[in-house]
Amino acid sequence: MKSFLRKFVLTKAMYQKLKEIRDVKRYERASDVEKIFIDRSKHRKVLCMILAGYKTYLYQDVFERIIRFIPDDIDVCLVSSGLYSEDLAQRAEKQGWSYLSTKRNCVTLAQNVAIRLHDQAEYIYKVDEDIFVTQGCFETLMDTYKKVETQEEYEVGFVAPLIPINGYGHMRVLDKLGMKAVYRERFERPIYASHPDRMIENSGEAAKFFWGEGGYIPSIDEMNQKWMAEDFQYSICPIRFSIGFVLFKRTLWENMGMFPVIEDNPCMGLDEEQICSYCIVHSKVIVVAENTVVGHLAFGRQNEAMKEYYYQNTERFRIPVQN
Repeated sequence: MKSFLRKFVLTKAMYQKLKEIRDVKRYERASDVEKIFIDRSKHRKVLCMILAGYKTYLYQDVFERIIRFIPDDIDVCLVSSGLYSEDLAQRAEKQGWSYLSTKRNCVTLAQNVAIRLHDQAEYIYKVDEDIFVTQGCFETLMDTYKKVETQEEYEVGFVAPLIPINGYGHMRVLDKLGMKAVYRERFERPIYASHPDRMIENSGEAAKFFWGEGGYIPSIDEMNQKWMAEDFQYSICPIRFSIGFVLFKRTLWENMGMFPVIEDNPCMGLDEEQICSYCIVHSKVIVVAENTVVGHLAFGRQNEAMKEYYYQNTERFRIPVQN
């Protein structure tokens, strides 16, 4: 019996060692890329990686909001997949943020590299360059994550804010504002769905509606202020969630084998597919923090119309002037 147990222990130890070697090689393959990394990390436990480099016309308002509203105890890294941006490098230097530029354009690879380079980060915010953050949104996501994790009957996969231009978020916003009938009349039957044939993802007019065109939907800052003042609220998203702004733990990223990297592929959307699929398969919920709202400019098919709309209605995207 003792001999068997010794053999079992050795076998288990060998298996663990082989697993570690396999994991190291997997990490290397999924983060091997020519890069420029300007490191200003303070080695904090929370990282915010901001994917940017392609929608430069938004930067004045997007970064003004981030600078105003991001907590001081978070490491920030601007991440450019497939290009180097002197503009972003200078913005990062001015704010004391890190900057990562990868030669290959693969968004999942760039994120893997950023997370590996910030090896002490236990929590990770991922923010796209067309997200307009609001006051208290970062803190609310973290607070929601920890409350659901410790007090509710779920294992958390990731947490996101209410996002009006989002397959799930637009329904929650319509419901909370009592606007489903208006949306049905103007666009289509409102349902919880996230795919390109829905108007929430392909109609410029639907996107404008959620940015206040017609006067039906308040500004993101008005909604955020109102709902932050309410009692703690969250919901569980049962469909694929568009991950323009999410908070997850490093352990989730590690356990799902990082974000997938495909050779000769920009890998757009693979991070979203991976994280949503992993959460469903492993019984981890997608939590939406209903006490905070952020803005999303548009999905791909709406970009052209919304770029023009942004130029014509910049006041709707800027931080409101305090009286």
